[in-house]
Amino acid sequence: MLLKRILPLFLLLLTAVAVTAATVEKETRLFAVNEGVELKMDLYRSDSASILPQPCLIFVFGGGFKEGERDADLYLPYYNYFAEKGFTVAAIDYRLGMKGEKAPGMLNFKPLLNAIHLAVEDLFSATAYLLEHADELQIDPSLFIISGSSAGAITVLQADYLKQNSQPLANDLPESFRYAGVISFAGGIFSKEGLPTYKKAPAPTLFFHGTADRLVPYNKTGLFHLGMYGSRQLVKRFRQERYPFTFYSIKDVGHEVSEYPMSEYLPEIEQFINDLIFDRKQWMTEIHHKDLIRQSDTSSTPANYYD
Repeated sequence: MLLKRILPLFLLLLTAVAVTAATVEKETRLFAVNEGVELKMDLYRSDSASILPQPCLIFVFGGGFKEGERDADLYLPYYNYFAEKGFTVAAIDYRLGMKGEKAPGMLNFKPLLNAIHLAVEDLFSATAYLLEHADELQIDPSLFIISGSSAGAITVLQADYLKQNSQPLANDLPESFRYAGVISFAGGIFSKEGLPTYKKAPAPTLFFHGTADRLVPYNKTGLFHLGMYGSRQLVKRFRQERYPFTFYSIKDVGHEVSEYPMSEYLPEIEQFINDLIFDRKQWMTEIHHKDLIRQSDTSSTPANYYD
């Protein structure tokens, strides 16, 4: 008898939750036309957001600067999760500078560097658009977090690096503006001056990287002072200069780390944002994960990816 009385109440509660569940709405906008290329962004927002203005999470997709889409299905759990948490999520386009190019190397690095700069320029254009429309969109200009996967992770790390070093590419953004945070899923910074240094402190940064990544180096690849400096090397600089960061070092896993944390590490990403961005905690945290079950594919290299 007790079960018969409780069951209808339980079903009623489930129905109430379903009725009041947040709905994520998507809006597409044109934010720039660069070199004749139309660049669009998808804005994901919850219809039940109660705190305004909202923080803005900008996302740059992966694909080796030669392919990829801002609305790929694998990114949707990430967009929806943070939209439901009260963020405006902006998934952006950028020009694909490596399309049709050969695999990059130290004797053939200019196409890659050009592709990175095109993507960063387009990220800055998206940022400028969102700043210009911040009042209309009810987003907080002081809480712009940039995040990206693979090529997108390189883009966001490079963007914060160039902005904090007052490089000309960032001139279209206000001098006083700074990103509130950076989230990198298997990224790095391309440098011609050795291990990157910052004139102004970088934004608090969350790094994810697999130790067996052969596509974007976990450590570094290069010749003398020229090369790609991966998460391991960047964390070295952050430690030296006491810049806040969180680093998830995933042992024996390859480039898949550019994707699966966006579905499997969502609470950890949210915790980083709460602690280091919202609460401004000055923490330097390094976490080493070894998944005894996950079988990694470490066959992807620049040589076969761009073949």
